[in-house]
Amino acid sequence: MTRLLHLTVAFLFIADHTAFATPCLFESQGEGRVAAVVDARSVRLDDGREIRLTGIEPTATTKQALASLLTGRGVTLRSADDTPDRYGRQGAFIFTGEDDTSVQAKLLAKGDAIVSAEVTDKDCAAALMASEAEARHQKMGSWADPSAIKNAESADDILAGIGRFMVVEGKVLSVRQAGAMTYLNFGRNWTRGFAVIISRRVSATFEGAGIPLKSLENRRVRVRGWVEGNAGPRIELRLLGQVELLGANEPTGVGP
Repeated sequence: MTRLLHLTVAFLFIADHTAFATPCLFESQGEGRVAAVVDARSVRLDDGREIRLTGIEPTATTKQALASLLTGRGVTLRSADDTPDRYGRQGAFIFTGEDDTSVQAKLLAKGDAIVSAEVTDKDCAAALMASEAEARHQKMGSWADPSAIKNAESADDILAGIGRFMVVEGKVLSVRQAGAMTYLNFGRNWTRGFAVIISRRVSATFEGAGIPLKSLENRRVRVRGWVEGNAGPRIELRLLGQVELLGANEPTGVGP
C-alpha cells in the first residue's frame, strides 16, 4: 500500500499499487470509433467529433501509445460535462470495450503521460495519481529519464522549460505574500530562484481545505504545472491537486 497525501482533498488516500482500475466512470457521453489520433491528447471519431483526453498532459511517447491503444477501436466516452472547449473538442475519459480502466489510466501506468491535476473528483484524481506513482516507482516510460522531475534548486534547468508542463520537487524555503499573491520560494534569491505563485482566491481554497500556506514552509513538495518566468522560473497554482507533500526522507521522484 502506498501513502498518497494529495492536496486535492487534504487527507490521506490509500491506493493499491497493483491496481490501475480507475473509478473515473462518469456519465456516458456517447460512443464512437476512433478514426485518427489528431495529436498527443486528442482523437477524432468516425462521426467527426474531436475528443480531448481529460486529466493528462502528454509526453514524447503519448501519441504513439494512443495510436496503439485506440486506432480503429470502438470507444465509450465518460465525463461529468460534455461541453466542448473553445476549439470544439469534447473532453472525456475514454474506455474501450467492456474495460473499466480508462485509456488515461493505462497511459499513466506505463509512464506515457503525466497527471495534469485538472480533475476535481477526489476518487478519480487519486486513482490517476496512483497510476502515475507506480510508473514513477518502476521508472517506466518518461520516468526512466532522470531529468523527468526537475530539482527546484536548479532554477536554470526549469527556466529552460518556459511554456512547458513540468514536474518539480524541492523544499519550500519560505512563504511570502506580496499584494494579492503568495509565493512559495524554493531558492534564497527570490528574484532568480524557482517559486510557486498562488492567488488570493486559490489561497482561500487551501485555507478552506485546512491547509494554511504558511504550513508548507520547510516542507518538501512536488508541484506540477506550466512554467512561466521573466526573471526566475514560476509555476502558478490554480488547483490544489498541483501540489503533493513528500516525506522528509523520501527519495526524489519515487514516492506517490
